[in-house]
Order: sequence, then C-alpha cells, then structure tokens
Amino acid sequence: MIYLFDANAGKEHLVLKGETHKYLVKVLHHSVGDILKLRNKDSIETLHLYEIVSIEGRSLTLHLIESKRNEINPQKKLHIGWCVIESKSIEKMLPSLNEIGVSRISFIYCERSQKNFKPDFKRFERILEASMQQSGRTHTMELDTYKNVHQFIEEFPETKVFDFSDMVLEGDSNFEQVLVGCEGGFSQDEKEFLKSQDVFRLNTPMILRSESAVMAVSSKILL
Repeated sequence: MIYLFDANAGKEHLVLKGETHKYLVKVLHHSVGDILKLRNKDSIETLHLYEIVSIEGRSLTLHLIESKRNEINPQKKLHIGWCVIESKSIEKMLPSLNEIGVSRISFIYCERSQKNFKPDFKRFERILEASMQQSGRTHTMELDTYKNVHQFIEEFPETKVFDFSDMVLEGDSNFEQVLVGCEGGFSQDEKEFLKSQDVFRLNTPMILRSESAVMAVSSKILL
C-alpha cells in the first residue's frame, strides 16, 4: 500500500477506525511512530504525511507532519474502446490496466456484445480506488460507454483497431486510442465499417481473448 484515501486527510489530527484500523494494525503491522501517507479525493494531488501517535484497541490517532503536492501519473495516455464483455472478466483486468497507466476506457456495445452485460461503474470505481492506493497512481481512470462502434469512431477518428491484419504492432508504436472487440470479434458489418482505420495484430499465432488482447496491447504501448 502506497497511500490511503481518507475524507479527512489534511486535518492536523486524524482518528482511524474500523476496517482501516484493522488493516493497518493486523495486516500491515504498523506501530506507534510509523509514518503513513494519506490522500483526500477532493484534492488528490496533495500527499499528507502522518505519524501514528497512539494505537488503541479499535482506533489509531495520527498527527499531521507535512502536506505537499505529489502526483504520480502515467507518462503516456491511452484510451481504450473496449467492446462490452462479461463484467467479471473486466473486473479482473481493471487493477492491472490501472497500474500500467491506461487513462480511459470506453465500453462499447458492439454487435456481438451480450446486451445483458451492464458495466457496474460504482463497483469498477471501488476496484480502481483500491488499485490506486496499492500502485500510488493519482490520476483517476475515466470510464464511460458508447452505444456502438460507429459512434465511437465518429468521435475518435484516429483510433487504431486490434483485429486480424497483416500489420504487426511494433514495439515503438505510439497512439492514444485503440479499439478492441469482444469475444467472437467484430461482426462483418463492423469490419466493413472499420476498413478505413489502421488495423493491426500482435506478433503471435495464438487467438487472444478480449481481456488478454486489451492487456497485451496496453502493455505494448505504455510500458
């Protein structure tokens, strides 16, 4: 854990209770004199350093030592247009995508997306918050939806497309928008529509699942 979110971070004295107390004392084994890093979501760019001054049975008391501007953000930007797949599969990938620096994910209802899969943004945001505290990231990933591929491409005409192609993604490639299909790939109508975009594949003979493709392409661009 790099830092903790707390709605009162920035105040001179803090008392932490409940699950936070249990996590810090029972799991991380913090003791009096240790320094903790906290952030407030309302001013996330500011890092607050606190010293633990006392530990009681169900609470920790902290004293503010220093507050300073300290941002940890990705060096590149990558916006993924991801055709909707099962939410459980998305949830498994979100922490890793957040940690490597994906800046935005737009969930798109492609023709082969199962329409009963509805992204649970509140749950996604909780997962991302936990990932931010673990990785140190201070730039919040953006999440949104688009009703179809056409709408997404019309708004982001420079989007590159991951699909079957003769063009292999090079290691030094650099772009800001990429479109990845769902299980089963793009429909024939979508493929026809996307013919005018730059289409690429990865240098592998394997067929990647949608979530594997998203992770592999993001890593190639960002890391």
